[in-house]
Amino acid sequence: MSTARFQASACALSATVNHLRLRPNAVVSFTNHFGLRPLRKKPLRVSMSSAPPSQPFEVAVKASVTTPNRIGDCPFCQRVLLTLEEKHLPYDPKLVDLANKPEWFLKVNPDGKVPVIKFDEKWVPDSDVITQTLEEKYPSPPLVTPPEKATVGSKIFSTFIGFLKSKDPNDGTQQALLSELSSFNDYLKENGPFINGNEISAADLSLGPKLYHLEIVLGHYKKWTVPESLTSLKSYMKAIFSRESFVKTSAQPQDVIEGWRPKVEG
Repeated sequence: MSTARFQASACALSATVNHLRLRPNAVVSFTNHFGLRPLRKKPLRVSMSSAPPSQPFEVAVKASVTTPNRIGDCPFCQRVLLTLEEKHLPYDPKLVDLANKPEWFLKVNPDGKVPVIKFDEKWVPDSDVITQTLEEKYPSPPLVTPPEKATVGSKIFSTFIGFLKSKDPNDGTQQALLSELSSFNDYLKENGPFINGNEISAADLSLGPKLYHLEIVLGHYKKWTVPESLTSLKSYMKAIFSRESFVKTSAQPQDVIEGWRPKVEG
């Protein structure tokens, strides 16, 4: 395997005939080892492009329930929009009233879930699939998070929901959330300012909207805030929330509050 990596490295410096004979998995081994995307196209992969599409991507996202013609409170929709923004790709958001889904939306997406994006005349759901496809088709600027870092902070959202829905102050849900936030704070202190170091990556674009919801919803329904002692986490949230891409794609606080009301009151 080390020989394969050496061959891949050599070919990255000089385009030789030997490069064409390399096994595809040798290239993958090389890129995964260094956490970088290849500079050249790889065989049997989605075709990549350095130029933006000729037409904006059509993206169906949740509409605001409080203000006409505004983006709603879905963190998974914002994740997709953030990816498009950070990659400087044009897009046309289609705002969908999830309480009264239009016929055209149900026709192209019978499951009725958002987000959904149109790729090559086909509507594709699921924020994981959408963001991965965008990375493969438009690798520059790169947003790849190395596999060993991709799950950092991934338990925060579920523990947030557990605490939000809890009616018992002694059931341990608050402590579970604090534990996850503290672990993430410690990670950022050693490895930050972002999950992948100095540059923002896909993991931040996934976690950022969830932390935005956490801050607003727990402040409103629980009168609870992230402890000031978690300084690295506080700085991280400030850095994410203040990015131009985030400001442009974030929901209004009132939409976030209303969006979570059924889980709190239900």
